[in-house]
Amino acid sequence: MKTKSTFFPLALIALILIVGCSKDNPPPDPGISTLIAPLNDEACLDGRSLNDTQSSVSFQWTSATDALSYQVKVTNLATNTEELFSSTTNNLDITLVKEEPYKWQVISLGEEGTTPGESETWKFYLSGNPQINYAPFPAELITPRSGATITPSAGQITASWNCSDVDGDLVSYQVYLDTTDGSTMVQEVNHQSSTTQVQLDVAANQVYYWKVVATDANGNKSSSGVYSFRTQ
Repeated sequence: MKTKSTFFPLALIALILIVGCSKDNPPPDPGISTLIAPLNDEACLDGRSLNDTQSSVSFQWTSATDALSYQVKVTNLATNTEELFSSTTNNLDITLVKEEPYKWQVISLGEEGTTPGESETWKFYLSGNPQINYAPFPAELITPRSGATITPSAGQITASWNCSDVDGDLVSYQVYLDTTDGSTMVQEVNHQSSTTQVQLDVAANQVYYWKVVATDANGNKSSSGVYSFRTQ
């Protein structure tokens, strides 16, 4: 009696298993762009004036690996208004309001399912009419973060912030703190470095509101905006 060959069915089963178990490699995440212009922490004097209130600003950054497109995130630091602008190249002209401080960042977008790449964040001041001196950038509050719950130590908490100025003539900060709207000044400190921290007196189980107003040598001021936090 002849024995039937089992080579073909076995080979077919092995092929089906290999094909069924194989998967395409996932697409790579896009790289991170390096910002080029506007330069960080300087007055942007070369915006192309469009009218009395607006200028066109040319944004440039390096191409990111595996990026299909980009989003330029521009935030007006005076109004805390954030806008996203799309581009398929590594440069884009954006219309902005004159005489305002801004920060910007580029987000690299790749294929569907990949994680976007986020660049550093740079700041600049868009000038209007020629000026001799610019107001400081609004202070960036570090701690307590808005909505945080803080445990006081001996009835105090540490408050800290970053601040810079294109003219380099920061002089002082006024710290405001209360349980209503952050309109009560409780401390004034001299500017010494880009990061400043102070001790603030607080009570337990309270919701507090605070802000920092920066002042330069010419009396120009900028406000951080109000953050809130809770003590326990």
